Amino acid sequence: MQEKPEIQEKIILTCLWEEYGLAVDRLEFLPWGADVNTAVYRAVANGKTDYFIKLRKGDFSEISVSLPHFLNANGIQAVIPPLETRDHRLWVNLEPFRLILQPYVEGRNGYEVQPSTAQWIEFGQALKQIHSLSLPAALVSRIPSETFSSAWREMVLDFLQQVEVKHFSEPTSAKLAVFMKEHGAVIRRIVMRANQLGEWISSRPLKFVLCHSDIHPGNLLICPDNQIYIVDWDSPILAPPERDLQLIGGCPTWNQPDEITSFRLGYGDSKPDPTLLAYYRYERVIQDMAAFCQQILLTGTGGKDRQQGYQYFCSNFLPGHEIDLAHEVDRLSGRKQP
Repeated sequence: MQEKPEIQEKIILTCLWEEYGLAVDRLEFLPWGADVNTAVYRAVANGKTDYFIKLRKGDFSEISVSLPHFLNANGIQAVIPPLETRDHRLWVNLEPFRLILQPYVEGRNGYEVQPSTAQWIEFGQALKQIHSLSLPAALVSRIPSETFSSAWREMVLDFLQQVEVKHFSEPTSAKLAVFMKEHGAVIRRIVMRANQLGEWISSRPLKFVLCHSDIHPGNLLICPDNQIYIVDWDSPILAPPERDLQLIGGCPTWNQPDEITSFRLGYGDSKPDPTLLAYYRYERVIQDMAAFCQQILLTGTGGKDRQQGYQYFCSNFLPGHEIDLAHEVDRLSGRKQP
């Protein structure tokens, strides 16, 4: 969230004192991320200790805090756990938000700085740990499983129909509508291709593992001491490992051969299925497009977040970016394309 949310800071400060026993000296809003439902802050308590505060609005699943708590407790140090309240809860209801508190870790994300060779290897090792972890049944029952649903694809096609017939007066909405009409043929082709691949994949027996589901450069925290952390566990899923692996080499920031080689050295001997990679790369673009359409076409609010969403939407279509990289791995799959 780029725009500071409409919640008084004294409400946050009171919550931190009553629920965590923290006397906060300084609270700083951090304009980070593209998720308009998530605001983050840095807090300094007792004059010396830094904390990371996450306010999550809208959909919230308790698994988004209980899972990282479990992962860290079971030896996966690349996951930052939430801190417990006085009565041992992992989050606090602060309508319309849920508040989660974590230790503040000094670092920069993967858009700001490239991981070193050693960090790429460590990243691969950490993700392999996560994909190999055996979860207790009680936890598994609360994590959704991949269904290869067409919901995002149908939503994008619906928005394409809307921009053909509806007039948008708000400037960012109007720009997005024009862009979508100009690129409508491309959008329809990748939706159709994702449908084809999804139908073929869903008929096969597949191994499901715990996946983060939203691993991208913004969710990899790279620290000066060479430690890396995989952050933002809002949407874990049980799915083929390609759900996470598709972005290694699937976005322009993470597409250098030596980086991919280093990651695979850490991850271990594995040959991702190119058909699954292609499906997930297309589906990721489609999901992002649907989310940005919801953000921009359905409302007129959001300020800087709206313009950022528009830029992210358009960047998928640039040469060498997400759509081209999806086509690239799709060609390797050997599956007949339309």
